[in-house]
Amino acid sequence: MPRRVIAIVTDDLHGPEPLQQLQANANGAGVEVRVVVPAVEASSLQHTLGDVEGPRERAESRLERNLEALRDGGVAVSGEVGDPDPVQAAQDALLKEPADEVLIFAHAEGQAEWYEKGLYERAQESIEPPLRLVVLEHADNEPDHVVDVEETGRGTVNPIADKEVARGAYIPGMTRSDLAGMVAGILGTIVVAILAAAIAAGAGHESGWEAVAILIAIGVALANLAHVVGLGIFESIRYRGGFARFFRRLALTFTPLAILVNLAILVFAV
Repeated sequence: MPRRVIAIVTDDLHGPEPLQQLQANANGAGVEVRVVVPAVEASSLQHTLGDVEGPRERAESRLERNLEALRDGGVAVSGEVGDPDPVQAAQDALLKEPADEVLIFAHAEGQAEWYEKGLYERAQESIEPPLRLVVLEHADNEPDHVVDVEETGRGTVNPIADKEVARGAYIPGMTRSDLAGMVAGILGTIVVAILAAAIAAGAGHESGWEAVAILIAIGVALANLAHVVGLGIFESIRYRGGFARFFRRLALTFTPLAILVNLAILVFAV
Protein backbone atom coordinates (compact mmCIF):
# COMPACT_ATOMS: atom_id res chain seq x y z
CA MET A 1 0.00 0.00 0.00
CA PRO A 2 1.45 3.41 -0.92
CA ARG A 3 2.65 5.58 1.92
CA ARG A 4 0.28 8.51 2.47
CA VAL A 5 2.11 11.81 2.97
CA ILE A 6 0.70 15.24 3.74
CA ALA A 7 3.15 17.89 2.54
CA ILE A 8 2.78 21.43 3.92
CA VAL A 9 4.24 23.70 1.24
CA THR A 10 4.44 27.48 1.60
CA ASP A 11 6.57 28.17 -1.48
CA ASP A 12 7.24 26.76 -4.93
CA LEU A 13 9.35 23.59 -4.95
CA HIS A 14 12.20 23.41 -7.45
CA GLY A 15 14.51 20.58 -8.44
CA PRO A 16 14.95 16.92 -7.48
CA GLU A 17 15.82 17.25 -3.77
CA PRO A 18 12.30 18.15 -2.51
CA LEU A 19 10.94 15.29 -4.63
CA GLN A 20 13.45 12.90 -3.06
CA GLN A 21 12.32 13.97 0.41
CA LEU A 22 8.69 13.24 -0.45
CA GLN A 23 9.68 9.72 -1.51
CA ALA A 24 12.32 9.13 1.19
CA ASN A 25 10.30 6.80 3.45
CA ALA A 26 8.31 4.97 0.77
CA ASN A 27 10.20 1.67 1.32
CA GLY A 28 9.47 0.58 -2.24
CA ALA A 29 5.70 0.89 -1.85
CA GLY A 30 5.40 4.28 -3.50
CA VAL A 31 3.80 7.40 -2.08
CA GLU A 32 0.52 9.25 -2.36
CA VAL A 33 1.15 12.91 -1.63
CA ARG A 34 -1.47 15.41 -0.56
CA VAL A 35 -0.05 18.91 -0.92
CA VAL A 36 -1.53 21.52 1.41
CA VAL A 37 -0.62 25.14 0.64
CA PRO A 38 -1.45 27.43 3.59
CA ALA A 39 -2.91 30.80 2.58
CA VAL A 40 -0.18 32.60 4.50
CA GLU A 41 -0.19 36.39 4.70
CA ALA A 42 2.77 38.54 3.71
CA SER A 43 3.29 39.82 7.27
CA SER A 44 2.23 39.17 10.86
CA LEU A 45 0.28 42.47 10.78
CA GLN A 46 -1.83 41.27 7.86
CA HIS A 47 -2.34 37.98 9.72
CA THR A 48 -3.52 39.89 12.78
CA LEU A 49 -5.88 42.03 10.68
CA GLY A 50 -7.29 38.93 9.00
CA ASP A 51 -6.35 39.51 5.36
CA VAL A 52 -8.02 36.65 3.44
CA GLU A 53 -8.65 37.13 -0.27
CA GLY A 54 -5.15 38.03 -1.51
CA PRO A 55 -3.31 35.24 0.36
CA ARG A 56 -5.85 32.64 -0.79
CA GLU A 57 -5.50 33.62 -4.44
CA ARG A 58 -1.70 33.42 -4.21
CA ALA A 59 -1.95 30.05 -2.44
CA GLU A 60 -4.21 28.66 -5.18
CA SER A 61 -1.68 29.70 -7.85
CA ARG A 62 1.18 28.21 -5.82
CA LEU A 63 -0.77 24.97 -5.39
CA GLU A 64 -1.29 24.59 -9.15
CA ARG A 65 2.41 25.15 -9.87
CA ASN A 66 3.51 22.61 -7.25
CA LEU A 67 1.00 20.00 -8.39
CA GLU A 68 2.20 20.36 -11.97
CA ALA A 69 5.87 20.10 -10.93
CA LEU A 70 5.31 16.99 -8.80
CA ARG A 71 3.20 15.26 -11.44
CA ASP A 72 5.95 15.92 -13.97
CA GLY A 73 8.26 14.16 -11.48
CA GLY A 74 6.04 11.09 -11.47
CA VAL A 75 4.42 11.61 -8.06
CA ALA A 76 0.79 10.65 -7.42
CA VAL A 77 -0.39 13.91 -5.93
CA SER A 78 -3.52 15.83 -4.98
CA GLY A 79 -3.79 19.13 -3.19
CA GLU A 80 -5.75 21.85 -1.47
CA VAL A 81 -5.39 25.34 -0.02
CA GLY A 82 -5.27 25.35 3.77
CA ASP A 83 -5.53 27.58 6.81
CA PRO A 84 -3.08 30.54 6.99
CA ASP A 85 -1.37 28.84 9.95
CA PRO A 86 0.70 25.94 8.52
CA VAL A 87 0.21 23.82 11.65
CA GLN A 88 -3.55 24.35 11.63
CA ALA A 89 -3.55 23.55 7.91
CA ALA A 90 -1.89 20.21 8.70
CA GLN A 91 -4.38 19.46 11.47
CA ASP A 92 -7.32 20.24 9.18
CA ALA A 93 -5.90 17.96 6.48
CA LEU A 94 -5.52 15.12 8.99
CA LEU A 95 -9.15 15.50 10.03
CA LYS A 96 -10.23 15.04 6.41
CA GLU A 97 -8.07 11.97 5.86
CA PRO A 98 -5.32 10.32 7.96
CA ALA A 99 -1.74 10.11 6.81
CA ASP A 100 1.34 8.02 7.54
CA GLU A 101 3.55 11.11 7.73
CA VAL A 102 3.34 14.90 7.77
CA LEU A 103 6.17 16.65 5.96
CA ILE A 104 6.67 20.40 6.35
CA PHE A 105 8.89 22.32 3.95
CA ALA A 106 10.50 25.40 5.47
CA HIS A 107 13.02 28.05 4.40
CA ALA A 108 16.65 28.11 5.50
CA GLU A 109 17.92 30.68 7.98
CA GLY A 110 18.12 34.07 6.33
CA GLN A 111 15.26 33.16 3.98
CA ALA A 112 12.71 32.15 6.63
CA GLU A 113 9.35 33.93 6.67
CA TRP A 114 7.67 35.44 9.74
CA TYR A 115 5.30 32.48 10.24
CA GLU A 116 8.17 29.94 10.37
CA LYS A 117 9.47 31.05 13.78
CA GLY A 118 8.74 28.16 16.15
CA LEU A 119 6.87 26.32 13.40
CA TYR A 120 8.42 22.90 14.04
CA GLU A 121 7.97 23.17 17.82
CA ARG A 122 4.29 24.02 17.43
CA ALA A 123 3.84 21.16 14.97
CA GLN A 124 5.41 18.73 17.45
CA GLU A 125 2.84 19.70 20.06
CA SER A 126 -0.24 18.99 17.98
CA ILE A 127 0.47 16.54 15.14
CA GLU A 128 0.14 12.83 15.93
CA PRO A 129 1.63 11.08 12.85
CA PRO A 130 5.41 11.01 12.35
CA LEU A 131 6.56 14.52 11.53
CA ARG A 132 9.41 15.65 9.30
CA LEU A 133 10.71 19.18 8.79
CA VAL A 134 12.71 19.69 5.59
CA VAL A 135 14.65 22.97 5.45
CA LEU A 136 15.30 24.21 1.92
CA GLU A 137 17.73 26.81 0.66
CA HIS A 138 16.62 28.56 -2.50
CA ALA A 139 18.59 30.61 -5.00
CA ASP A 140 17.19 32.38 -8.05
CA ASN A 141 17.03 30.12 -11.11
CA GLU A 142 18.61 27.27 -9.13
CA PRO A 143 17.12 24.02 -7.74
CA ASP A 144 16.21 23.94 -4.04
CA HIS A 145 18.89 22.47 -1.80
CA VAL A 146 18.06 20.54 1.39
CA VAL A 147 20.17 21.94 4.24
CA ASP A 148 18.56 20.18 7.20
CA VAL A 149 16.01 17.50 8.06
CA GLU A 150 14.45 16.99 11.50
CA GLU A 151 12.16 14.12 12.42
CA THR A 152 9.79 13.37 15.26
CA GLY A 153 8.23 9.95 15.78
CA ARG A 154 4.56 9.20 16.23
CA GLY A 155 2.80 11.11 19.00
CA THR A 156 2.98 14.65 20.28
CA VAL A 157 5.74 16.16 22.39
CA ASN A 158 6.12 19.29 24.48
CA PRO A 159 9.25 21.06 23.17
CA ILE A 160 9.42 23.44 26.14
CA ALA A 161 8.85 20.80 28.83
CA ASP A 162 12.24 21.50 30.46
CA LYS A 163 11.82 25.27 30.13
CA GLU A 164 8.37 25.71 31.65
CA VAL A 165 7.84 27.64 34.86
CA ALA A 166 4.81 28.45 36.99
CA ARG A 167 2.79 25.51 35.67
CA GLY A 168 -0.02 24.32 37.90
CA ALA A 169 -3.59 23.05 37.89
CA TYR A 170 -4.96 26.52 37.13
CA ILE A 171 -1.87 28.19 35.61
CA PRO A 172 -0.62 27.34 32.12
CA GLY A 173 3.07 26.64 31.71
CA MET A 174 5.18 29.31 30.08
CA THR A 175 8.83 29.87 29.31
CA ARG A 176 11.10 31.91 31.55
CA SER A 177 11.29 34.62 28.88
CA ASP A 178 7.48 34.86 28.73
CA LEU A 179 7.26 35.07 32.52
CA ALA A 180 10.02 37.69 32.62
CA GLY A 181 8.23 39.70 29.93
CA MET A 182 4.99 39.52 31.89
CA VAL A 183 6.66 40.69 35.13
CA ALA A 184 8.52 43.45 33.27
CA GLY A 185 5.26 44.62 31.73
CA ILE A 186 3.49 44.79 35.08
CA LEU A 187 6.37 46.60 36.77
CA GLY A 188 6.72 48.93 33.78
CA THR A 189 3.03 49.82 33.99
CA ILE A 190 3.48 50.74 37.66
CA VAL A 191 6.50 52.92 36.85
CA VAL A 192 4.66 54.74 34.05
CA ALA A 193 1.68 55.35 36.35
CA ILE A 194 3.93 56.74 39.11
CA LEU A 195 5.60 59.07 36.63
CA ALA A 196 2.21 60.22 35.36
CA ALA A 197 1.09 60.92 38.92
CA ALA A 198 4.29 62.88 39.59
CA ILE A 199 3.75 64.93 36.43
CA ALA A 200 0.15 65.70 37.37
CA ALA A 201 1.16 66.69 40.91
CA GLY A 202 4.11 68.83 39.83
CA ALA A 203 2.58 70.61 36.86
CA GLY A 204 1.04 73.35 38.98
CA HIS A 205 -0.76 74.76 35.95
CA GLU A 206 -2.62 73.47 32.92
CA SER A 207 0.05 72.74 30.36
CA GLY A 208 -1.46 69.69 28.69
CA TRP A 209 1.55 67.52 29.54
CA GLU A 210 -0.21 65.94 32.51
CA ALA A 211 -3.02 64.79 30.19
CA VAL A 212 -0.45 63.34 27.76
CA ALA A 213 1.29 61.47 30.59
CA ILE A 214 -1.99 60.06 31.90
CA LEU A 215 -3.05 58.93 28.44
CA ILE A 216 0.32 57.22 27.96
CA ALA A 217 -0.09 55.45 31.31
CA ILE A 218 -3.58 54.27 30.33
CA GLY A 219 -2.29 53.02 26.96
CA VAL A 220 0.55 51.09 28.60
CA ALA A 221 -1.85 49.56 31.11
CA LEU A 222 -4.17 48.38 28.34
CA ALA A 223 -1.29 46.99 26.25
CA ASN A 224 0.15 45.05 29.16
CA LEU A 225 -3.28 43.85 30.24
CA ALA A 226 -3.75 42.44 26.74
CA HIS A 227 -0.28 40.87 26.98
CA VAL A 228 -0.88 39.22 30.36
CA VAL A 229 -4.42 38.00 29.63
CA GLY A 230 -3.57 37.00 26.06
CA LEU A 231 -0.46 35.09 27.14
CA GLY A 232 -2.45 33.14 29.70
CA ILE A 233 -5.14 32.27 27.16
CA PHE A 234 -2.69 31.41 24.38
CA GLU A 235 -0.51 29.21 26.62
CA SER A 236 -3.57 27.38 27.93
CA ILE A 237 -4.24 26.15 24.38
CA ARG A 238 -0.50 25.88 23.50
CA TYR A 239 -0.76 28.61 20.85
CA ARG A 240 2.39 30.59 19.99
CA GLY A 241 1.45 32.02 16.61
CA GLY A 242 1.14 35.51 15.17
CA PHE A 243 -1.27 36.94 17.73
CA ALA A 244 0.88 35.83 20.67
CA ARG A 245 4.00 37.40 19.17
CA PHE A 246 2.09 40.58 18.28
CA PHE A 247 0.90 41.17 21.87
CA ARG A 248 4.35 40.33 23.26
CA ARG A 249 6.10 42.78 20.94
CA LEU A 250 3.49 45.48 21.61
CA ALA A 251 3.89 45.25 25.38
CA LEU A 252 7.66 44.92 25.49
CA THR A 253 8.25 47.72 22.97
CA PHE A 254 5.62 50.17 24.16
CA THR A 255 6.40 49.90 27.88
CA PRO A 256 10.06 51.09 27.92
CA LEU A 257 9.22 53.76 25.34
CA ALA A 258 6.40 55.04 27.55
CA ILE A 259 8.71 55.15 30.59
CA LEU A 260 11.22 57.26 28.66
CA VAL A 261 8.54 59.64 27.36
CA ASN A 262 6.95 60.20 30.77
CA LEU A 263 10.37 60.60 32.36
CA ALA A 264 11.27 63.22 29.74
CA ILE A 265 8.00 65.07 30.42
CA LEU A 266 8.71 65.03 34.16
CA VAL A 267 12.26 66.32 33.74
CA PHE A 268 11.86 68.87 30.96
CA ALA A 269 8.21 69.94 30.79
CA VAL A 270 7.10 70.18 34.41
